[in-house]
Amino acid sequence: MNLLLNRAKSLLVFIVVTFFCISCSYLPSISENPWQTINLDTEAIFADIAFTNDGNHGWLVGTKSALFETTDGGDTWQEKTIDLGEAKVNFTGVSFFGDEGWITGAPAILLHTTDAGKSWERVLLSEKLPGVPYGIIALGNNTAEMVTNLGAIYKTTDGAKSWKGLVEGAVGVARSVRRSPEGKYVAVSTRGNFYSTWQPGDQEWTPHQRNSSRRLQTMGFFDDDTLWMIARGGQVQFSQSENFEDWGEPITPEYSTSWGFLDLASPDGEQMWLAGGSGNLILSPDNGDSWVKDTAIASVPSNLYKIVFINENKGFILGERGVLLKYNTQTT
Repeated sequence: MNLLLNRAKSLLVFIVVTFFCISCSYLPSISENPWQTINLDTEAIFADIAFTNDGNHGWLVGTKSALFETTDGGDTWQEKTIDLGEAKVNFTGVSFFGDEGWITGAPAILLHTTDAGKSWERVLLSEKLPGVPYGIIALGNNTAEMVTNLGAIYKTTDGAKSWKGLVEGAVGVARSVRRSPEGKYVAVSTRGNFYSTWQPGDQEWTPHQRNSSRRLQTMGFFDDDTLWMIARGGQVQFSQSENFEDWGEPITPEYSTSWGFLDLASPDGEQMWLAGGSGNLILSPDNGDSWVKDTAIASVPSNLYKIVFINENKGFILGERGVLLKYNTQTT
């Protein structure tokens, strides 16, 4: 009899502990979903999005030569085509300053417009260009900065008539390269073994070892030039200063998830949105101290690859197979 009672007590304890652990492993749901799902007719993976200064006219690019234009702030999109011959192009980046815009792609493609995209001109690139264009940022009239997937950084101040190399040598094949508002760069190696940094005035990239056994997925900058890091297995870290190796403790926002995170962005310096595989989207309203899950997006049949905030009230999450999420603060 005592043996049966002990077994019953043990089973009850196991059930209670199991229930407690499971309930703790799942994040609470966000009170209201601020993201609107837009489905476009394409099989592409979207790579980047940018708007002209009026905030309503924008361009969206991706794999399979995907090119979409909006004139209503991103509510509706029209597919566009540019004659690039027989080349199969994956567009990788787009950026605008006023009506002047740039699009990068692979194999080595660079497009330039001065009329908000009414016409696009292909810019010839040197066959000796290290790597292929990974991204570009429009900095002013006739001025842009382009980075390749090998970490070569070039700047033009004359509308692409000439380019100046900003770094000697290359960093090696990178899985991601991000630029800070002040012109610093961070690149994650293709296998996620280490990351490298560059800032204006440096002659070379500086390599840094990852600070855990987990391989790196991607890294980027907040608006104050501090870094964030996403490692495999759903782990994130935040730098404590502008020192590239001054990191806080690792955070695992959602222990229960089996999908990794792919990107992080903050619209206002306090909220943090973290997106990943299989429609996984979570929010921290307090700089990473607590997290809630956007369960309404979990049913979206897409990996969520990139988060782009145009400003505090306007943002997009880029997915695959035509899935685009638009931030709508009027619903919150």
